[in-house]
Amino acid sequence: MPSSLPSFDLQLDQADLQELERDVWNNTSVPAQLKIEDDAHDIHIRYRGSYTRELEKKSYYIEFAKEPGSYESPEMHLNAESLDPSHFRNKLSLDFMRELGIHTPESQHVFITLEGEPLGLYLQLESVDEIYLKKRNLSQGTIYYAVSDKADFSQKGKRGLTSGYQRKLGHMEDDHTLIHFIKRINSPSTFQHEIPRLLHIENYLRWLAGAVCTMNNDGFTHNYALYLNRRDQQFSIIPWDYDATFGRRVNGDVMEWDYVPITGKTKNKLTTQLMKRSGFRKRYKNILEEILETTFNVPHLEDKVMSLHSSLRPYILMDPHFQKDIDVYDREPSFILQFIKDRGAYLRKELRYL
Repeated sequence: MPSSLPSFDLQLDQADLQELERDVWNNTSVPAQLKIEDDAHDIHIRYRGSYTRELEKKSYYIEFAKEPGSYESPEMHLNAESLDPSHFRNKLSLDFMRELGIHTPESQHVFITLEGEPLGLYLQLESVDEIYLKKRNLSQGTIYYAVSDKADFSQKGKRGLTSGYQRKLGHMEDDHTLIHFIKRINSPSTFQHEIPRLLHIENYLRWLAGAVCTMNNDGFTHNYALYLNRRDQQFSIIPWDYDATFGRRVNGDVMEWDYVPITGKTKNKLTTQLMKRSGFRKRYKNILEEILETTFNVPHLEDKVMSLHSSLRPYILMDPHFQKDIDVYDREPSFILQFIKDRGAYLRKELRYL
């Protein structure tokens, strides 16, 4: 086995494995042991994700039984990336967003076995939690996960204004701040004055530019986290789950390079309101011009794409779910690079309308 990727071995009792498989939608964890290199850890494990739970190769959510150190997260996400033919779009996208100055979860590919038998190649994703903030020297605060498409910053079609959000960290009273934020987004007369107080504008516009470049159609209304900095009472946005990017839909089908407009998805009320105002739109245009010139182009990204492809290829050949699809895997780098070229040309043309 090539030695460049970390290796994890899962060990489960047969009865616990059968309990997991009995109902893939059950979020109850079962006990197990995870061996990381030479260290064994007692854990609780369950399936994670939505549409991916019914696939043969599933993603996992892990909680460590032992209290971790002060800079170690008590949980781990292992993504199967089953519907991404490249198996690295998520990492490529999150690393790209980090280059734009956005805080993003760390990610690394790992090879997992179950009782010594190959499960396959996985992407280990850092959890966005209290430890995430500590590692980045960010102030204490509240974290909300956007878990459904109700997290679109609108007031319509909801049982409550916190619909679509799951509070990962913080207190119930923080929900009032989120509700106030969403109300202000939906108040056109005070938006221009109020929103810069409540939102880290530069962070949001850079996130928007990154989401538009990578064309993460899925991430405008969910698959992100909101971080409320308790010190300045401003919200920032953190990207999450960027596998449906670089020209592929969530099911792996092709998404044409002009599918998402330069101003983002209109269902996102906050984005729509920002783009209606010339000052915010002008700053967004400047950010996008800078990114297209320096970061989102083939010369900058080609080496990253080819390096990820070549480093993961031996593990694709060992993955029992995808080893027969190596020809598909080998065609994907050229697909991604062509998308970058086409998407970049489209966005440069559309800049005139901002």
